[in-house]
Amino acid sequence: MSAYSSSSEPVRFERDCPAVMVPQGESVVLPAGQAGYITQALGGSFTLFVDGNLFRIAGSDADAIGKEMPPPLELPANAVDEDVEKLIWSQLRTCFDPEIPIDIVELGLVYDCDIEKTEDGQRKVNVRMTLTAPGCGMGEILVEDVRSKLEMIPTISEADVDLVFDPPWNHNMMSDAAKLETGMF
Repeated sequence: MSAYSSSSEPVRFERDCPAVMVPQGESVVLPAGQAGYITQALGGSFTLFVDGNLFRIAGSDADAIGKEMPPPLELPANAVDEDVEKLIWSQLRTCFDPEIPIDIVELGLVYDCDIEKTEDGQRKVNVRMTLTAPGCGMGEILVEDVRSKLEMIPTISEADVDLVFDPPWNHNMMSDAAKLETGMF
């Protein structure tokens, strides 16, 4: 599990900020003036060590710790399905387990991703994904992270994220790079 280290960046909350306790998944509000340390800043969200606990802060609340919010996503006006699919996979690679500094695509947690055209010319994305452990308290938080990041994409009107456990995840589903980074090669 990540924790404070000498390379962690100190921060102080500039305003009350919603957060999620890691790994329990419990929603809390960290008060203005609270001090902590950024232990992970990946994919637009932040994992902070505060008073002996880890918390996840959404990118939309980056200003609470003096950081910039991620810029809005853009697609060219003439974007085709392949452009949208490329941006979808790029967005999926910005979703991280708060305890593991590897994105969910490299971890092998995304089983399937389909795009459908809707009657109004928009798109719907259907994702099937899993977790490294079925009892992970962050499961719903990761699902919501995937959903919200995909719905930031222009022309995506809905993202349906289905959390499944069949087949069960195992380390062989990880990319070679992820195995190397975690020492599971």
